[in-house]
Amino acid sequence: MKFKEVFVFFLLGIVVFAEAQNPIVPNKGLNDPHIHIFNDTAYVYASHDKSIENKKFIMEDWWVWSSPDLVKWTKRSVLKPIDTYIGKEFSRCWATDVAQRNGKYYFYFSEGNEQTGVVVGDTPVGPWRDVLGKPLLSSELTPTHEYDMAVFEDNGEHYIIFGVWDYYIAKLNYDMVSLSEKPRKLIINNPKGPYNLDGENKEKPTDDKPFMHKYNGKYYLSWGCFYAMSENLYGPYDYRDSVIKKESFAKGYDAPTWPTGFKQGRHGSFFEWHKQWYFVYCDISQTGNRYFRDAFISYIHYKENGEMAAIRVDGIGVANYDVNQQKIEAEDYFKADGLKKQEFDSNFVVTTSANKSYLSFSNVKNLTGKTKIKLNVTSFNGGMFTVQIRKDQLAGEIIGVKTFQVASKKMPAQNIEIDFKNTKNTEDLYFLFTQHNGKSLSIDSFSFL
Repeated sequence: MKFKEVFVFFLLGIVVFAEAQNPIVPNKGLNDPHIHIFNDTAYVYASHDKSIENKKFIMEDWWVWSSPDLVKWTKRSVLKPIDTYIGKEFSRCWATDVAQRNGKYYFYFSEGNEQTGVVVGDTPVGPWRDVLGKPLLSSELTPTHEYDMAVFEDNGEHYIIFGVWDYYIAKLNYDMVSLSEKPRKLIINNPKGPYNLDGENKEKPTDDKPFMHKYNGKYYLSWGCFYAMSENLYGPYDYRDSVIKKESFAKGYDAPTWPTGFKQGRHGSFFEWHKQWYFVYCDISQTGNRYFRDAFISYIHYKENGEMAAIRVDGIGVANYDVNQQKIEAEDYFKADGLKKQEFDSNFVVTTSANKSYLSFSNVKNLTGKTKIKLNVTSFNGGMFTVQIRKDQLAGEIIGVKTFQVASKKMPAQNIEIDFKNTKNTEDLYFLFTQHNGKSLSIDSFSFL
């Protein structure tokens, strides 16, 4: 037999947490997270810090967890280095990524900071087979180190990006376990990074752990919370910004942090689900130990110029809402159709782009005693609209409905109050909007009374 087969360890039950959803899997050491959506389920492929007592990085295996909603997470499989070409116990199981092609799943892993291997499975959680029996990216391949890879799909082709300080990219062959071209260096103009906050450190200009995603025709090359943009996959890339800023943090989430500050160590990835974008990344504010990291998720909102707005770092997380918040921002939805996000007055709104549209907010908590929903809305040209509020599903029971007139955008935003009833303490809520005269409605936020 030319490959080793890894058996998957399944856990019965779901790991469920209460009000706070960041970290997504607390006190487990899940880090370097990459989230991918397969069959309408979120899977996080991650490294694993062994213990809260760690005094250095001790990472003995790789993990796969899954979630139906980004809130409830289940441990699905463990990949051990002894079941790969490494062939022995190993304590430097660094960052991973995954890709899917023709019904197969390819799980890429870092052999410390030197090489990259790959295993193959028939499901997103394995069982995994090491079909090469050797590294896919060997240590002599390029002038950088061949680890901390990301795999990116563009127009049906897959590419692998890897390295530290300097990043390289190469197209993968159809088999996903070999390269179809010599790796090319990615040029980044005027980069910054956690060791290069002023742009003057030419020796360590970026970081390790590159990632690639695409939005609205532009390519985003990121390293932790820093990113650059290009019109071309192969670059050159222009440095733009960091998605984490001082104002990002809720109380209790800004410290402790890494030696160079809060922008260091934010290894992670960007992903889209249900027309919403997210950033999943490492955090140590709740463990206090840089060698025992957690994974957080935050919403990503894009400005009109393509840049990403600063994220919010807090314990609420995503796809999780508390009616006791002063307000819930409409752009922080879990699902949407027939609407688009828009930058508006240095903030964001969600605007209808079809005569029928909807927003969905899952895991809305503490509804007991609430009887009204207040929508804060505007309209570019004024118009007549109807909103239905349903629970559980898009075709679920109607718990509130109202038809209303909105004045033009030039007028102040209006608050529309809608009576509702028949809810449990926690519900999945759907807001269904109808445009009666073809005019668009912009929803800024909503609150509960």
